[in-house]
Amino acid sequence: MFPRLILAPLKQNLGRALVSLLAIALGVALGYAVQLINASAVNEFSQALQSFSGTADLTVRGPRSGFDESLYPRLARLAGVAVASPMVEVQASIAGQEEPLRIIGLDLFRAAQMQPLLLGEAEEPLDPLRADTIFLSTAAREWLRVKLGDKLTVHAGTRDMPLRVAGWLPSEGTRARVGVMDIAAAQQLFGRLGHLTRIDLRLRPGADWQQVRVQVEALLPPGVVVERPQSAVRATTRMTRAYRVNLDVLALVALFTGALLVFSTQALAVVRRRSQLAFLRVIGVTRRALMAMLLLESLVIGAGGAGLGLLLGQGLALGVLQFIGADLGAGHFRGLKAQPVAESIALVLFFLLGVAAALLGSLAPALEAARTAPARALKPGDEVHAFARLASPWPGLVVTTMGAIAVFLPPLGELPIFGYLAIALLLIGTIMLMPRVLRLVLSALPPLQSPVTRLAHAQLVNAPGPASAGLAAIVAAVSLTISMAIMVASFRQSLDDWLEHVLPADLYVRAAPSGDTAYFSAIEQARIEHLAGVRKVQFLRSEQIVLDPERPAVTLLARDIDPAHAADLLPLIEEARARDAAVPPIWISEQVADLYRLHTGQAFDLPIGGRALRVHIAGVWRDYARQNGAMVMPRSVFVDVTGDDRVSDAALWLASNASAAEVAGSLRKALAGGERLEIAQPGEIRALSLHIFDRSFAATYALEAVAIVIGLFGLSSSIAGQVLARRREFGMLRHVGMTRGQVIGMVTFEGLLTSAVGLLVGAALGWLISLILIHVVNRQSFHWSIEMHMPWLALVGFCAVMLALASLTAMLGGRQAMRGSLVRSVREDW
Repeated sequence: MFPRLILAPLKQNLGRALVSLLAIALGVALGYAVQLINASAVNEFSQALQSFSGTADLTVRGPRSGFDESLYPRLARLAGVAVASPMVEVQASIAGQEEPLRIIGLDLFRAAQMQPLLLGEAEEPLDPLRADTIFLSTAAREWLRVKLGDKLTVHAGTRDMPLRVAGWLPSEGTRARVGVMDIAAAQQLFGRLGHLTRIDLRLRPGADWQQVRVQVEALLPPGVVVERPQSAVRATTRMTRAYRVNLDVLALVALFTGALLVFSTQALAVVRRRSQLAFLRVIGVTRRALMAMLLLESLVIGAGGAGLGLLLGQGLALGVLQFIGADLGAGHFRGLKAQPVAESIALVLFFLLGVAAALLGSLAPALEAARTAPARALKPGDEVHAFARLASPWPGLVVTTMGAIAVFLPPLGELPIFGYLAIALLLIGTIMLMPRVLRLVLSALPPLQSPVTRLAHAQLVNAPGPASAGLAAIVAAVSLTISMAIMVASFRQSLDDWLEHVLPADLYVRAAPSGDTAYFSAIEQARIEHLAGVRKVQFLRSEQIVLDPERPAVTLLARDIDPAHAADLLPLIEEARARDAAVPPIWISEQVADLYRLHTGQAFDLPIGGRALRVHIAGVWRDYARQNGAMVMPRSVFVDVTGDDRVSDAALWLASNASAAEVAGSLRKALAGGERLEIAQPGEIRALSLHIFDRSFAATYALEAVAIVIGLFGLSSSIAGQVLARRREFGMLRHVGMTRGQVIGMVTFEGLLTSAVGLLVGAALGWLISLILIHVVNRQSFHWSIEMHMPWLALVGFCAVMLALASLTAMLGGRQAMRGSLVRSVREDW
């Protein structure tokens, strides 16, 4: 009997139950898919690093340009070291490819003892030692579409160097895109003679790794660090953590919106069945049993939605990994070929989240139904008392105040936990205040002339509870959608303005589209400077340096810059008032300032060129291109310290009578390998950068769209539920003389008014949440500042569409309510 009492209401309200189930399923699917993709990417990255380090106990690594190879024999001779394996790693530019290939130069005899999975299977015994051969992983082979014996053209400087594909790495080694060649050949080919980028150490049995680490640290020059191999995984995952957490939160937003949809649906369903539930109490069903019955109804919806969501999430993760990649468009894990692996903990967690969302959404309606006295509930017209508890503003004010306080709390573990909490509390508090807000807004309207509109207005002012419950999902969806739209639009416009500032030249030249193996020598720089039509040239060199072993490397940009006019090239936020002329200046990005707690005017030791260079922070600038942080120093200082005068980029200012096309053609003729130079005008770079931005936010756009769909489901379901719950009222209005058209018009106007208020409140709340996203969440997550820009046209269009859909749904609901016998609906009051 009890199961029939649970299933019968679901069957009677099958449409709204399915909508609630689908909303829960979408929320679970998105959350589970994001978790699967993130976990798969991190797991695959960890396995790749494990195959690279093999049986190493310690790893010594330095800047991207490397460190003196004389360190290698000194480390190998330490008493606790059994094997030392030197490496040269480069990101090689490949002909015909926009992305670089990671190439590792190995001492094959040392690697055989420590990294056997990086040794290729060669047909000829001497192939691994030849200077013109390379061995590719399976992922690299599939990406490059090469066969055994094919020629792979890599760029070294401005030269094209062919390498013969001599074999493949073991398939069980790594699924990352990587190539392996002899270390001496790699040093010679890529201009790294006398330099290494990494040394892996395997200790002797019984050696204390901490003690050996101390001995190693004593031998290291500035900028070179020693760490456990697992630390590299932590550093990289730490870099991507903020992006992954933001996606997780966005996915949970859809689940939260689904919970609000369950709340509005169940609240209106309980009101409609109020007399039936009271009758059950009269015939002996206890409060506890009644509440359990209502919660079990939601449990069925939650379990069904969670189960369906897990299946959809698995399929969605497979599709994303297949067609978009493990980086979700952001570029953090580009090149990894990951496969989603279902984890029991994640399965159970997201199933329970789906069930919990449904149960929490129905908890308040179930409590209210169980607490209501049966005698009062059996009386006609008692439905309005079901929402009496919503009339008090104090709970909503308390929750909203807590949210306002959370905005000003610092991050936890470098994540904006309190920022997210503030958004949730403000949203929940606003929804709790909706009956009071709805009454205040509608009471402020001028007197209405039409009897139909006056009746609709009076209904909402005197009984705002049912309409407020129905608005929960739509307020959540509208506010979160508008806040994300404002944040993304603000970020995009700020990026566009930033690009305009940092791209002042007429033409930009790069030695290759990607990688760090292509560069311009001093001779080639002179050719560029003396090219016809070129008025001025500024060169740039990029380097990766380690400031903290626990964090990813920071980008050091050595460029031609006048310290007195740094603001002409850099979007400075702060600038030092005075500086010591004897100390070289450096300009740090906001990320470096926040992560390393540095400030304008401060002096610190910069590890560069194997020594610690004392520099002075001349300013802080805004940088949207490098999440891990960047620093700019005069190129003359960089060359003096490192002795390296090579550059990768050039900015050209053209003479007034020169055209960009003519200068670009002259460049390609004047330089070796000129046909593969990347030459672009500022407008082209801006368009490409904005395209990459849109790709990075593709997942965000998708999650926003799902939230909108769930909100529309909630709007449709709530209005339809209200209309069906008021059939007796509509029947009485027909008996006293109102026409069908007038009743439908009244319902449509009610839907229009409530939706307008919901959109107004949602838009205001969305603007407030966007402030938190821009100035708290983004600042604490990514350490960059954004200027607010309102996408007025998109917001107005969105609100207009939502309002039109609300009116249409209300009108259709009114037409449905007018079907059937009016006598039968009125007879329910007798």
